[in-house]
Amino acid sequence: MTAGREILFSEAEIAARVEALARDLIALSVDVAAPVLAGGFVFAADLMRALARHGRSPATEFLWLRSYDGRGARGTEVIVGPSAKVRGKKVLIIDGVLDRGTTIAKARALLREAGAASVVSAVAVDKLAEGAAAHADFALFQGVSGFIVGYGMDEDGRDRGLPYIACAD
Repeated sequence: MTAGREILFSEAEIAARVEALARDLIALSVDVAAPVLAGGFVFAADLMRALARHGRSPATEFLWLRSYDGRGARGTEVIVGPSAKVRGKKVLIIDGVLDRGTTIAKARALLREAGAASVVSAVAVDKLAEGAAAHADFALFQGVSGFIVGYGMDEDGRDRGLPYIACAD
């Protein structure tokens, strides 16, 4: 436990899983990485560097979607959607946590509407919540319950910079 939080996945565990995921993603030959801000930025940076080490350096198209207000879930707000840069391209959505699946579902819909040829998703944590609107195609970790922070994920703006993933409950 660090700073009153139970560490679920250490910095070393995350790094090992990111490298393994990058090796798995190479075969997909994605053209564009679409990190979801703000929760996916740390994972996206690590994953994109890992992909580059393995010879793939896709273009980047940031999406900015907001689904939480503190710990309270709400509808998915589109702050910045995709540009024409994704038209006809293989796109990889990168996000932090998949809880209810609404953010990934919205990102997929936006990218398809913008003309992406194909869309796959990778998240740091897919909670595998029953009844979720969507699940990720790839996840570093699965089946976590409770509210989590760190590695880009926050609680009302705090703890995004933690180098590990911790339970906030």
